[in-house]
Amino acid sequence: MSPITLLPLVLLIGAMFLMTRSQKKKQQAAAAMREEMQPGTGIRTIGGMYATVKEIGDETVLLEVAPGVHAVYAKNAIGAVLTDAEYNRIVHGDTDEELPVVPDDASSLTAHTEAAEADAEVAEDAKIDLGKKDGAAEAKDADAATPEDGKDGKADGGAQAK
Repeated sequence: MSPITLLPLVLLIGAMFLMTRSQKKKQQAAAAMREEMQPGTGIRTIGGMYATVKEIGDETVLLEVAPGVHAVYAKNAIGAVLTDAEYNRIVHGDTDEELPVVPDDASSLTAHTEAAEADAEVAEDAKIDLGKKDGAAEAKDADAATPEDGKDGKADGGAQAK
């Protein structure tokens, strides 16, 4: 047999060795994390439930999932042991830093200046008439559209609007 034919076999065995070694390290880290648990510690299960440790047995843990509600879990079901600050932040919404105040309306989010208000007034005064009629013909049509009885003609089905 030549060494080239043995190379894939050696690579396969080496990859398997590295995978099992990393898996053992993860298991040891998880076991060390579970050993940190003490009654009163906040935890997260592998299912994502947050609870407080009440009692620790050999293979099981008694968790308080809500005030007065207890459940027994396997130690292997503990996904993370949390610090008190992290547990209170997640479960109770407690924060040490002050959160920014969000206004109730959007008016305080934009800064108005006198120049912007003046520009708005100028733009309002300078509206462009997009009609096709000239000014004299428009005034004549407006007088003709108003009937003599003072009604605008809309109630009678008139097509012209003011």
